[in-house]
Amino acid sequence: MPLPIAPDEGRAVPDGIVLLHGFGGHPIQTTLLARRLRQSGYYVANIGYPSWRWPIDRVIDHLYRRISASPVIDGRQLHFIGHSMGGLILRAYLAQHRPVNMGRVVMLGTPNGGSELADLLYRLRLHTLILNKAGDLLRTKRPDMIEAALGHIDYPLGIIAGESTFNGFLPNIVFGAPNDGKVSVAATHLLAQTDHLVLPVTHTAMIYARPVAQNIVHFLRHGRFHRPAA
Repeated sequence: MPLPIAPDEGRAVPDGIVLLHGFGGHPIQTTLLARRLRQSGYYVANIGYPSWRWPIDRVIDHLYRRISASPVIDGRQLHFIGHSMGGLILRAYLAQHRPVNMGRVVMLGTPNGGSELADLLYRLRLHTLILNKAGDLLRTKRPDMIEAALGHIDYPLGIIAGESTFNGFLPNIVFGAPNDGKVSVAATHLLAQTDHLVLPVTHTAMIYARPVAQNIVHFLRHGRFHRPAA
């Protein structure tokens, strides 16, 4: 039986959510997820950023201006959701601009341990062409300065990883382990995570999947993901 997404009518003032897309993405890709979250009773700021062209410090400054001017900051709590690279951007943002009404964070397919596909692009010397400014953030062996910028996790963090069997031959050769087609399940983990959930979705499709939206809402409300009783 699916977990329903329904407004939380017990809140007088809705919580706010900052929603970030991943590398090479656009807010239009996270529009459906933003709509589902709004239907669940949240203010949502679906913010875009130039993931390919800008270094991380410029992205953080851009997000600070956008978030500060958004109505979401007036919510009872302010939550953060990041897909893929968006989760890494959130880590860096919260290390510098943690709000006083800090809520919970959910990452979707975020390569916290780095992406093996990014490493492959470095070996092929295609990283500058394809990843540009995001390369050092996405690779498994990050420069110390980038790793330090991601900060420490001292807030409730839920991570959803994808493990689809429809990823194709090449990703399975590259990863050699469960993956969502772009990020391995193992790379999504963090020692300080509050909860971790693996769903049968691909990296790109997870932001459109209803079970992902349902579990985001469940974590924001309860601090854990939904696991039906056996």
